[in-house]
This record gives sequence, C-alpha cells and structure tokens, in this order.
Amino acid sequence: MDFRIEARSWLESHLAQPPAPDPRTWERDLGRAGWIGIGWPGADGESYGNRRATLTQQVVWAEEYARSGAPARMGHIGENLLAPTLITYGTEEQKQRHLPPVARGETLWCQGYSEPGAGSDLAGVRTAAVSDGAGGYAVTGQKIWTSLALDADWCFVLARTDPGSTRHRGLSFLLVEMDQPGRIEVRPIRQLTGTSEFNEVFLDGARAAEVVGGEGNGWQVAMGLLALERGVSTLAQQIGFARELDQVVAAAVVSGAAEDPVIRARLVRQWAELDTMRRHALRTLGSTGDPGAPSVAKLLWGGWHQRLGELAVQVLGEAGAVGPEPWSEPRPYELDDAQHLFLFSRADTIYGGSDEIQRNIIAERVLGLPKEPR
Repeated sequence: MDFRIEARSWLESHLAQPPAPDPRTWERDLGRAGWIGIGWPGADGESYGNRRATLTQQVVWAEEYARSGAPARMGHIGENLLAPTLITYGTEEQKQRHLPPVARGETLWCQGYSEPGAGSDLAGVRTAAVSDGAGGYAVTGQKIWTSLALDADWCFVLARTDPGSTRHRGLSFLLVEMDQPGRIEVRPIRQLTGTSEFNEVFLDGARAAEVVGGEGNGWQVAMGLLALERGVSTLAQQIGFARELDQVVAAAVVSGAAEDPVIRARLVRQWAELDTMRRHALRTLGSTGDPGAPSVAKLLWGGWHQRLGELAVQVLGEAGAVGPEPWSEPRPYELDDAQHLFLFSRADTIYGGSDEIQRNIIAERVLGLPKEPR
C-alpha cells in the first residue's frame, strides 16, 4: 500500500472513533501501530519497536498527522528530542532501555533546560549534580518553563557536574526519573490563556542514574539536541500554521476585514512567508553542520506565528475583545481560537530560546562577530 494512503487511512479510521479517555491512550494507540519514531536507525538494521521509514515517508507521516487534525502529541519530546539524542550520543544499553518504551507510547519525557535567572542563556545553568558514589548523581536545583512536566515519567536534565566550572564547561546531560516523592516537585504555571502547559520543577537531591555522552560533555549533547528542533517536525508544524492561517482568512472574509487593503496585504504576506519557510525547510531537510540553521528557523517561525496571532484578533474587530461566554468569578474565563492564538503566540519569541539569544548565536557562530560581553 502507498505510504501516504496507509497513513491517511489509519488516521481517519482511528479519529472516527470516540476520543480516547486520556492522551496517554492515544500515544499507546500510535505506538501499537508503529507510528512513533518511524525511521529511527536501529542496531544492526533492527528497529527499537517502531516501523522503518525513509526521510520522505517521515515527512509524509508528519504532514498527514497535521492535516488530519489529530490530537496534540504528549510524546513528542521523547520521540523528537530525547530519542535522536540517544541514537547519536547514547550507549547501546541506554538505547535499548529507553527507546522501546517511547516507541510503544508508554513513556513520556520532559526537558530540563531553562532556569530562573538564566532565561534563554543555557550556559547559565546552576543546577548542580554531585556523584552519589553508586554510579549516579544527586541533582539539586530548579528548572522552569518545563513543558508537560506534570505528566512526564522522565526528564533529561542539563546540570553542572563540575562545581568549579563556568559557562558551557563542566555540564552533563542526565536522565532523571520523575517519580521521586520528596525529591522532585512540579508546580504548574498558569498562563494568560488560563492553561498550564509549562511548569516549574524543583529538584532536591533527585537521583539521576545515567549520563548521556559522558560526564562533562553536556554542552555538546545539549547543542546537538537543539539542532533537532528543525527538519521533519518543522514541516508538520508549518502545516498546522497553514490551517490556522486558513481560519484567519475565513474570519476576515466573514467580518468584512478582507476588504481592507492593509489587512489584505498582511494576509498575503503571511501566506508568502509561510510558503517560503516551507520551501526552506524542504531544502535543508537532513542537512547537518550549519550552526546557524536552527536559530534562523526559530527566528522565522516565532515571529511569523506571533504576527498571525495579532492578525487573528485584528480581523475580528471589536468582537476580538469579547470572550465566547459570559465571564464572572470564580468561573475561569474562556477564549475562542483567535484569542487563544493571540495570547499563546506572545511566548513564541521567548520559549525555545529567545530571539535575542538566536541573534547572538548567528552573530557569533556564523558571522564571526565579537562575543557579547558577559
């Protein structure tokens, strides 16, 4: 069967059923069908529980998933960030232990990078990890803006294993199990949207039994992981963006805003920029060794999506300031799709590395300009 037809058929048949009672059930459904981690290279040609796929087929699956309107993935951090990092830097024992549960949709991961006071400066890590004498580490510190931490089973944590080190030296990439009562506390962060996708994570002597890439090599591993945030997953993201743009265009037609030449020009610009981003992603798909590519991609999509959020409420006019339901305390306020897009996209130029940090990376590592004084 043609791969695209197979992917579309599976999605249509499963999405036609009553929704899963919880997101974990959907992850396990995907895992049982082999749709998680497609294309991961396995040892000696074997897979880690996932189906084999070419790069083109990976793109096809990502596109069909986005087009189908399937639920947002809870397992994408483990699948798209942790797994490729283990495949590149991990030992075979680490791969055999952690990749099959991710491929089955059984294990969820979160990312312990950002810290209070450091912002997007990843080299400003203060979380400390001390050898516990038993081959592991006791990790103490605080992480913030940790997506899905409340539901995660594991967290990959960047911590300082050399107490006398500074900046990017002396860091290690550790694997920490989240179920450690008294040692790990997760506090949800309520956002403008009223939701709490992000969290604070407090580690108080939490045990980390494994280090990926060797002690002191955390910066190299962390940078390799950040480079993975482009490629196939970016193409799927852009299909979601296209669906949002279609909704904004339709709203502009209904409200009459599409007759305004300024708004029409902005809509056309959004479409042209999105098409350019897609062609750029296809051109660079699978390429490696470009230190500025991840930063360029982040700058492009972050600003584009934020401008779309602004446009989404602008085309509604006065109605964009009124919620879909009457609001009164203590009932939480509700937002329509355009309002949620507008408020949530304010964070697009901050999370995943702020625009300022991305521009510094491009200036220093690509253009060779003098480093910013620190």
